[in-house]
Amino acid sequence: MLRTMRAGGLAAVAALTLAFGARAEVKIALDCPPDPQRCGSFVFANALLEHLKANGMAARALPVNSIGGEAERLDQASQGLLEVNMADLGRAAQLEKFVFGFMAPYLFDSVAHLDKTVANSDVMQRINDTLTKKGVRVVSLVLVGGGMGIFNTKKPITKPEDMADLRIRALDENQMKLFRAWGTNGVVITMPEVANALQTGIADGYINPPFVPFLFGHASIIKHYTEANVGLPLRVSMVSEDWYKKLSEKDRKTFDDGVVKARAANRAWIADSDKAAHEQLTKAGIKITALTAEGRARFKELSKPAYTAILIQDQIQIFIDAAAKNR
Repeated sequence: MLRTMRAGGLAAVAALTLAFGARAEVKIALDCPPDPQRCGSFVFANALLEHLKANGMAARALPVNSIGGEAERLDQASQGLLEVNMADLGRAAQLEKFVFGFMAPYLFDSVAHLDKTVANSDVMQRINDTLTKKGVRVVSLVLVGGGMGIFNTKKPITKPEDMADLRIRALDENQMKLFRAWGTNGVVITMPEVANALQTGIADGYINPPFVPFLFGHASIIKHYTEANVGLPLRVSMVSEDWYKKLSEKDRKTFDDGVVKARAANRAWIADSDKAAHEQLTKAGIKITALTAEGRARFKELSKPAYTAILIQDQIQIFIDAAAKNR
């Protein structure tokens, strides 16, 4: 009898656990160290975490790479084993290439323009229509800087023609096409190899947010930074679709409200972060140059042919039209 009661009790506990599974602890996998000065992704994740805890949802942050790298975290989220994944935008693009449209150079004039475009178009819905069938959902774009500029070891750059004799580190073949469109040379190099490439002249520079030389130890090598605002340095916050669908109405509202607060915290962080990074650049002796209006227009015009390296024309046109409508 006692054994039967114990078995029944265990079965009841198991049933309760399943019934309230959606109320279990929300794990947020970080993609950078917990540095609120330099990591905009952490600012987003931490604001979300604090909101969930303040509203009665158990939540904790998982240190970067503690449960695996980008590929492993995406896999766990898609299987419902990880609730929230702070991730590289390219990981979402692995499941839905359409995401790459956000990377088109000079498509968005500012962070505010990006947010307005996302809010007033069906671009994110198109993305999630595919992603949710593969187990994940993007709940927000996350900024890790206000704009990507051009770093180099040789000279100030105010227009594309100034780059003709430079070799710029590229992320991939898509970016190589962009550099060719600008009339300069590119070379694909992984980030751990960039310092040596800059020192040996294999590469003369790269495109990144202004704080990157300090994160990767390049500040003593880089001599010039151009505020080119080539594009916005984006990552994503994605969730397990299976977990998200099972949330109660109350918990889903709490989570959705937390995402709104987290996005606001991330956007507020940008201005201070870029200002601090510019001060660091000046202190390190890196000369900051602004593009002329003509130079920016020239960069923008030359970049357009590279759009089809990102997506086919019909797909990229959706982004172009949405950005134009919300400009």
